[in-house]
Amino acid sequence: MDINLDRTNDVENWTELILLYSSALKQIETKLEILNDEFQHVHRYNPIEHIKSRIKTSESIVKKLKKHGYESTLDNMVKYVNDIAGIRVICSFTADIYRIAEIIGNQRDIKVISVKDYIVNPKPSGYKSYHMIVTVPVYLSDRIMDTKVEIQIRTVAMDFWASLEHKINYKFEGNVPVYLKNELIECAKIVSQLDDRMLTLNDEVQKFTNQEPEE
Repeated sequence: MDINLDRTNDVENWTELILLYSSALKQIETKLEILNDEFQHVHRYNPIEHIKSRIKTSESIVKKLKKHGYESTLDNMVKYVNDIAGIRVICSFTADIYRIAEIIGNQRDIKVISVKDYIVNPKPSGYKSYHMIVTVPVYLSDRIMDTKVEIQIRTVAMDFWASLEHKINYKFEGNVPVYLKNELIECAKIVSQLDDRMLTLNDEVQKFTNQEPEE
């Protein structure tokens, strides 16, 4: 499976598109790294544990287009596939997720296209994460191109759960046995409870940290 590339111009356009998406990823990743450095400088605290980025493979793009009934053309790829460029932000605490999302949304050169809050409204499987589709301007030699990037923000615990779910779905090609689905749902509940307790514990620690020393 591959994107239809029938002419030399198509190949050149494909290469240029991948360049655009890669450049957009670099911009978002740099913004997040600067944000993390600023938090460390001002608050002595890093809200971001680590960042992962990737460009979707042509096979995955074609699979997604076909799933939704679209031909595998470059135009359809740009129009209908929002997660070709994807970046995952892993945080320590749930509160950090919303703090980072707000700061991203307030960036002047970033336009938020859509938001899906799977933390407030988890998927039936138990999946939790905060998804944003944004556009960022990529400055080329002769023009500026607004390019879409999907940003997923989640805690370490959420990411651990999501990674396991992905492996299980891949292993069973989407036909996961019911008992494993149920076990994943139970694990998702435990992850949620763990995140809540860890956030509460951190808040308590911060209270002691911020207390004025007694004279």
